[in-house]
Amino acid sequence: MASTDCWADWIRTRRSGGDPEYEAKTLENLAVVRDRVLDAAGIEPGETLLDVGCGNGLIGFGALELGAGEVVFVDVSAALLDDCRELADKAGVTERCRFVEAQAEDLRGVADESVDVVTTRSVLIYVEDKERAFREFHRVLRPGGRASIFEPINRFGLEERRGTWGYAVDGEAARLIGKLIDSLRRFQPEDDPMFDFDERDLFALAERVGFFPVTLEYRAEAIPLEPRSWESFLHSAPNPKIPTFAEAMDAALTDAEREVLVAELRPAVEEGRGVWRMGSAFLRAVRPA
Repeated sequence: MASTDCWADWIRTRRSGGDPEYEAKTLENLAVVRDRVLDAAGIEPGETLLDVGCGNGLIGFGALELGAGEVVFVDVSAALLDDCRELADKAGVTERCRFVEAQAEDLRGVADESVDVVTTRSVLIYVEDKERAFREFHRVLRPGGRASIFEPINRFGLEERRGTWGYAVDGEAARLIGKLIDSLRRFQPEDDPMFDFDERDLFALAERVGFFPVTLEYRAEAIPLEPRSWESFLHSAPNPKIPTFAEAMDAALTDAEREVLVAELRPAVEEGRGVWRMGSAFLRAVRPA
């Protein structure tokens, strides 16, 4: 049996609730983000890319397809690094890959000025000491090297998502969702790293540690929620640090409350009745030559 942890569990099954169709849609959306990150990185053939928080290797393997000479896959999850090794073996690119178990704010195993590009996708949202992470990115880059970073800005739309997860429900159902949200605060309190920054902080941190020039594109959107299967929603978690919706209901609601909530929420989920609000930032920063 493959090794596992909360990060691997989430990417393998809990992100999509075990629904292959929903996972395929998720990967389509993530591919758009990957392409933007790699475009901003401007990787040249033969260069070395360090993919911090590589997950299942979406960015790293994309860089190899673009001609990167070597990709260093870095993650806190040994299980996800195992998944990347397996994918590299299947693709016949193992000789162009290196795998390092490390945190974004402590890139031990990666030498000073040893890579040309550093990338992240939704990594700093889990890092408490973001300035230290930026200093590590700066340290490992060669002069003239680039950091290309994507991060969700969870502060935008936060209150709306905490209200009803964006779904068009009210009355007793909305109150019960509020009860679930309150129960989840012990997993992610108000000062969680996921909520303690915005795009301006990212820009300021990049400048503070010595990157120049720095550019950042910020996008905020309010878009219709897409219909999805109830089972997929029920058994998925918004991020690796919190329970699935089903687990949260089991822990926080009585059987009668659960019945009321499901009767209201399930049709909204399956019909896509609601609005999703989210902000995102793409940052490109250069270590001066």
